[in-house]
Amino acid sequence: MDIALKDVTRENFEAVIALEVATSQRDYVADNLYSIAESSFHPTYRPRAIYCDGEVVGFLMYECFDHDDRPPAYNIFRLMVDRHHQGRGIGHRAMQCVLDEIRAQGPFERIAICYVPTNQIARDFYASLGFQETGLGEETGEVIAEIRG
Repeated sequence: MDIALKDVTRENFEAVIALEVATSQRDYVADNLYSIAESSFHPTYRPRAIYCDGEVVGFLMYECFDHDDRPPAYNIFRLMVDRHHQGRGIGHRAMQCVLDEIRAQGPFERIAICYVPTNQIARDFYASLGFQETGLGEETGEVIAEIRG
């Protein structure tokens, strides 16, 4: 199984916005169309299509922001795998790809991710990738987990 991250382009846009999560997961992730629109207003956002063996099967988005005299920090705030492709390890491999992509850009301060406190699957999933919980977001009440650089 070959997993790759690619830019969202005119050629794969329709496939990306057609992706769907399971009904039970809809409250956990924003719609891909919304995310792509949002990225057009934020130059630090990086929307990425997830490919498995050449087929668009998921979407993720992260941001990079610089600090004065410190390495950049990253937030991964969208990850979804289409409901027809879940349970095959694609999300885990895609997260490994994005972590590799971030690390290849050089030293970083942290890579952060957030999730709903009641989402035990997300908690276990991110912990398996090395994220450690650091607290709750004041505005959202979501769990914040980080990998420190």
